[in-house]
Amino acid sequence: MSKPKHHLSFQNNDSNYESGWMEGINSLNAEDKPTSSAVPASNMACPQDTPAEETEDMAAAPLPQPVVAPASTAGLTTMEGGHTSMETVLEVVTKELEDVGELVLELGGPQGWGPQVLDEAGLEAAIARVQLVADANNAVLTQLRKRTAQLQTPNGTIDTCVAAFLVRKKASTASNTCNPMEVRVAIIGNVDSGKSTLVGVLTRTMLDDGRGLARSKVFKHSHEEETGRTSSIGQHNMCLDAAGNILNDLQFRNQTCADYVQRAAKIITLVDLAGHEKYFRTTAYGLTGHMPDYACLVVGANMGIVGMCKEHLGVALALKVPVFFVITKVDICPEHILKQTVQSLTTILKKPGLRRKPFLVRNLDDVLLCARAMLTDSLAPVFLTSAVTGKGLDMVRALYNLLPQRQRWGEKKGSPATFVIDETFSVPGVGTVVAGTVKSGTLFPNMTLMLGPDIGDGSFNRVAIKSIHYKRLPVQQVVAGQTAALAIKKIKRNQVRKGMVLVCESLKPKATWEFDADCAILTHSTTIQPRYQAVIHCEIIRQAARVVAMDCERLRSGDRACVKFRFIQRPEYMTLGCRFVFREGRTKGIGIVIGTEHETMPEDQVLAQVAAHAQQYQ
Repeated sequence: MSKPKHHLSFQNNDSNYESGWMEGINSLNAEDKPTSSAVPASNMACPQDTPAEETEDMAAAPLPQPVVAPASTAGLTTMEGGHTSMETVLEVVTKELEDVGELVLELGGPQGWGPQVLDEAGLEAAIARVQLVADANNAVLTQLRKRTAQLQTPNGTIDTCVAAFLVRKKASTASNTCNPMEVRVAIIGNVDSGKSTLVGVLTRTMLDDGRGLARSKVFKHSHEEETGRTSSIGQHNMCLDAAGNILNDLQFRNQTCADYVQRAAKIITLVDLAGHEKYFRTTAYGLTGHMPDYACLVVGANMGIVGMCKEHLGVALALKVPVFFVITKVDICPEHILKQTVQSLTTILKKPGLRRKPFLVRNLDDVLLCARAMLTDSLAPVFLTSAVTGKGLDMVRALYNLLPQRQRWGEKKGSPATFVIDETFSVPGVGTVVAGTVKSGTLFPNMTLMLGPDIGDGSFNRVAIKSIHYKRLPVQQVVAGQTAALAIKKIKRNQVRKGMVLVCESLKPKATWEFDADCAILTHSTTIQPRYQAVIHCEIIRQAARVVAMDCERLRSGDRACVKFRFIQRPEYMTLGCRFVFREGRTKGIGIVIGTEHETMPEDQVLAQVAAHAQQYQ
């Protein structure tokens, strides 16, 4: 007699369900034959300093369409239609500056905003109108490129002027106010691939000496300097002004970065993670708990895709974090080895579970294309760099400057406050300090929130915020999408731990021992059955859990099922729709939370999540 199915089983409602929908991460071997790419593309010309063989499989994807299409101009004259389109553009620019703080804008051409056909005078007039809107919103308009494009019309081909601009709000000049746009990038890759060196070069505006000078600037512990290997999670800031200029210089230090942060209009937070296998749980915690917008996979040109490289890539893809690739050490790598490394990466990216189109970045036009296509899950930018000679670093910096936030945090500023805690400190003279990320709402001093789940009984207790620091700068508020450090009144450090949250009382938070999830098994040597235990990484939660029920008798690599987990040590605060990974040693599977003890996702939403989950890897 077969076991009864799980009460949330999607197999009861989905007649098209098939197992084996996902390829195991360990089977992503470069020797396997790649599948055809999902994105149509044309062959890309090779850069002058790159062998042609390295880029024979790399191609450029079509430029993505604008987020908001120009207004329809049917039945209007050319002048009236152009005026209507520009009015739409100006409305979009105003809206984006209010909600996000920046916008990459392209005027003219078949894929640009505003009128498609622009001569020099028309382009200058359009720029002048955008400049007025930028000035009214305290923003800076910076020209990125200007070119002439060919436009196909029924009467033949005509020339049109095309220009790309960066519109970004200026840094706030008010005292105790600092709300720059923040983008978090997780630096991942195999051990000794050059991750910390890359971070040091980018944040110190310097070049490495080939003997570890740059990485010594970012290490946190003495044993890291001795071994040259990162063992902890480090956050390093790259500050940009409204025009896109990097404010970091040789005197920049994380301990004294408040002056740079005060003048910054945008901050790129580089989350430096460990590459060694024995620190994988730390890396997994960084990819989930620090909620990165993007992941930068660093590959050593002379090493190739080896070790934990595939494991880190698998976790990032499972969490749906967009990934771009930086191949380092090209100055010391023989040409044939570099060719082999690029070919291996290209082959892996075209596998069924990934279906990314590798794209070698050569110039600013390519950077603009990648920045606009990073959120489409179709393009995989690849950079060839050297931290010693500086080759390719300008293109990496340009991409960081143009990367948009993955979530529209501006729309969450008015929501009830939620703050997740990923670090705790005890500061003499101040008291208990917690560090983390604002998921929603706005925090300010003397605000009362609910802290929990309590270490003892899993309850939530009222606490008050004493003061707030944003990247070592004292401020009066922090908003959704920013990281912060909060001093908490009348709370001892032993009452706070990583994984707790500060939430608004109106949310009525409750801790849960059990939760239901739609899970997929990536790789497992045997079978998974009830009573199987694994470590759950769900945002800031990192705890062992046991399988107590599932809608099939057993699970093998590539299978999907609806599974009920129960935490081993203590209850946790979980929200519906969160993605997580679970592991026993290396990564074993991924999942989406669809129910807890206190709430369950509606059936139509469950089916939608399951369909989206399966479609990603089918």
